[in-house]
Amino acid sequence: MAVKTINVNKDILGVNEALALNLKKAFEINNTFVINLMAAPGAGKTSTILRLIESLSADFKIGVIEGDIASDVDSRKIQERDVEVVQINTDGACHLDANMITAACSGLGIEGKDLVIIENVGNLVCPAEFNLGENIKMMILSVPEGHDKPLKYPLMFTESQALLINKVDLTPYTDFNMEEFQKTVRAMNPGIKMFPVSAKTGAGFGELTEWIAQQIRTAKKISGSSK
Repeated sequence: MAVKTINVNKDILGVNEALALNLKKAFEINNTFVINLMAAPGAGKTSTILRLIESLSADFKIGVIEGDIASDVDSRKIQERDVEVVQINTDGACHLDANMITAACSGLGIEGKDLVIIENVGNLVCPAEFNLGENIKMMILSVPEGHDKPLKYPLMFTESQALLINKVDLTPYTDFNMEEFQKTVRAMNPGIKMFPVSAKTGAGFGELTEWIAQQIRTAKKISGSSK
């Protein structure tokens, strides 16, 4: 008798896509722009979110969904900025999926939110595989990680619509080759938008926040509810 093979990964992703489609519809109905923020641990996801809150909260109502394997350390930092936040602890899972985000949205309440930022679990591999109903996938690569990471983790770079090159203030102390890095990324993903930034100093965040604000307004205009 022949051995029966079951493609578990295909089944899991199929279920996730169905849930993500429902999320996307809910976000569109509520005119909520959603960013799926992905990066390796320590790249600066939470610091970036705090900078974005500082720059965008005067014009947009923001909510945050925090994903971590354990703890609520980052959620408490965001809560201190008077921004609504929901914590997801995955208890070992290396990514967020649409089922988790569906539950988190019930707790957060997306009604009235112009922008929801999902901080995915720190990982350069599997978060890019799971659609969360987001408008854009945005990733962070910090300078100390090295300019060779696109070659090692290509999916993250090919799936993202925006890339923040964080900790540029540390460039003089590393062998990070910005020109080579950007050339590699553009060859892999010609349409990606890249922003060299420093979440510590604030460098580059003016251009980044202007771009995000334009994305939000464009999405609202398309949905028929321009702010």
